[in-house]
Amino acid sequence: MTTEQHPPPPGLSAEEMQRYARHLILPHVGLEGQQRLKAARVLLVGVGGLGSPASLYLAAAGVGTLGLVDHDVVEASNLQRQVLHGTSAVGRPKLASAAARLLDLNPAVRIVPHEVRLSSANALEILGEYDVVVDGSDNFPTRYLVNDACVLLGKPDVYGSIHRFEGQAAVFWGARGPCYRCLYRDPPPPELVPSCEEAGVLGVLPGIVGAIQAAETIKLLLGVGQAMVGRLLLFDALTMRFRELKLEKDPDCPVCGEKPTVTGLIDYEEFCGVGGGGGDRAKGSDRGGGMEVTVRELKAELDGGRAVVLLDVRQPWEYELCHIAGSRLIPLSEIPEAVSELDPSAEYVTICHTGRRSLQAAQFLKASGVDRVRSLKGGVESWAVEIDKSMARY
Repeated sequence: MTTEQHPPPPGLSAEEMQRYARHLILPHVGLEGQQRLKAARVLLVGVGGLGSPASLYLAAAGVGTLGLVDHDVVEASNLQRQVLHGTSAVGRPKLASAAARLLDLNPAVRIVPHEVRLSSANALEILGEYDVVVDGSDNFPTRYLVNDACVLLGKPDVYGSIHRFEGQAAVFWGARGPCYRCLYRDPPPPELVPSCEEAGVLGVLPGIVGAIQAAETIKLLLGVGQAMVGRLLLFDALTMRFRELKLEKDPDCPVCGEKPTVTGLIDYEEFCGVGGGGGDRAKGSDRGGGMEVTVRELKAELDGGRAVVLLDVRQPWEYELCHIAGSRLIPLSEIPEAVSELDPSAEYVTICHTGRRSLQAAQFLKASGVDRVRSLKGGVESWAVEIDKSMARY
């Protein structure tokens, strides 16, 4: 007995039919749904903690085009949670690492790299090419930028954020419900927002939240189920509990309200009070406003006998792991109390891991009357790379 051989349906190859077999038998997906996924275009802002699981599952699901926005490189400290990257990728651009892994997972997916820092100058052009935007950023300027651009373009913003053991997820879509600004009208003061480097994060947490973002994205593309529009999902890994908050559209929202006052993209770094840094990872920026000193400059000054007091503002465990010889440990949270003990006539250089906390400390000290203070640009990480290669890195 012979069986008649039928050609694969239009739009899907024989290999794709086999690859997506478990999708094709789902009543909410089927052949038509899988073809919709193949034709879809999704932009992932960031391929770090949240972008790793989100991009992996979207590629595996057969989303035809994945745009990736990132301008960072893979660091060893990323590997605890950014499962898209491996040990062999340390030091490589994240986009190169991400593209290689995603194409290995699904060669049929088209990867469009955007190795730029998303900004008001390029956001509308970049986001405008995609159907759905997945926000995996780790800083407030980018979150507000993505939200406003999505509102102006009428696109859904699949949001996720993580902090220590807690995560959040939602779909902000100004055309159909509240946007990010309806929930958070104004950003918090930057000094109250610890970075992942400072606060830490449970490695598995972005996997959970990023997978939720991928699920919401696929539902939006298929037009099935109930999207998390007007809902904020809260997750606590310590108690393993989910909670949900109902969100209402704010009629006075400056972006998606009845009479919007923000009708174009603005300077989001200034709006969030972080200067020119672009958030937590402000590599190569002018965020210091002349208050920074490079590791090579500091090394030359110390070798030349210049009297500089080194203040390490990291946590004690970080200081024990590695520190520059002769530095004094004063954690950032203790700087306000320690100001009175410092000699205002002395010259200081503040030090942290990558330069963010030390710059905050330097700015606080200068505002408190310590005039001769600078921040070490790049922190002990740059010192280990450029000056003392025997220093432990983390």
